[in-house]
Amino acid sequence: MEENKKKPNLSSVANALNILNCFSVTQPEKRVTDIALELGLGKSTVSRLLATLASEGYVKKDPDTKKYSLGLRILSLASTLTANLEIVREARPVLQQLVFETAESAQIAELDGNRMIYVDQVKCPQPTRILAHIGRINPIYCTSSGRLLLAYQNEKRQQEVLSGELIKYTPETETDPIKIQADLETIRKQGYCILTNELVEGIVSISAPLWDYRERVISAISVVGPISRINPEKLIFCKNRVLHASREISRKMGYISKNINE
Repeated sequence: MEENKKKPNLSSVANALNILNCFSVTQPEKRVTDIALELGLGKSTVSRLLATLASEGYVKKDPDTKKYSLGLRILSLASTLTANLEIVREARPVLQQLVFETAESAQIAELDGNRMIYVDQVKCPQPTRILAHIGRINPIYCTSSGRLLLAYQNEKRQQEVLSGELIKYTPETETDPIKIQADLETIRKQGYCILTNELVEGIVSISAPLWDYRERVISAISVVGPISRINPEKLIFCKNRVLHASREISRKMGYISKNINE
């Protein structure tokens, strides 16, 4: 009997979290009807949950449009999380130096299940059309950070990702699992990943792994910029600076390299 009483509460929590997950950079505002249709929930259920979330500051309602959006309480939680992420604390000065040296934006990403999330970013002063910001979720298979992190996962995890839907975002997005698998082996051998035009046309990204004291790859650091600025000569320079930054941050995280050339 006690178990049956708990289920509705657990269901309400799950629905509330799903509502929060409905909002995105491309769709920051939504009406009750939109959310109800998207989640397959009743309007009354959505209205009740939104009212509760609004009372705690997790969402807010525009009195004119009647649309809901995320509240400032979410920002507070995000700030608390990032402030306590060791990788962010240790990497931020190196990330800033990397942006100064390359004049391009740099970020750090981690895997969360079968998703890739950016946990920190320093933007360059120049205009760049990149699909990355702190908290953004991007595909694993067609971003340099995602593919690099996938290269250091076990074969079972790799197959889980590559057996899912692989959307073709640009004409050059690689969606052949066999070719991606071969690229993962190359990435692991060379220790970095360079992708061009795979998620966004005209954009190149260079990433390298971040290791911890347990000799595990925990994150990826990357530089992203337009092909118009990153010519072949600058690409080599950016790759070398990203690799240098990855070694510096890894040492801060307690990693002791076995490569005498580092």
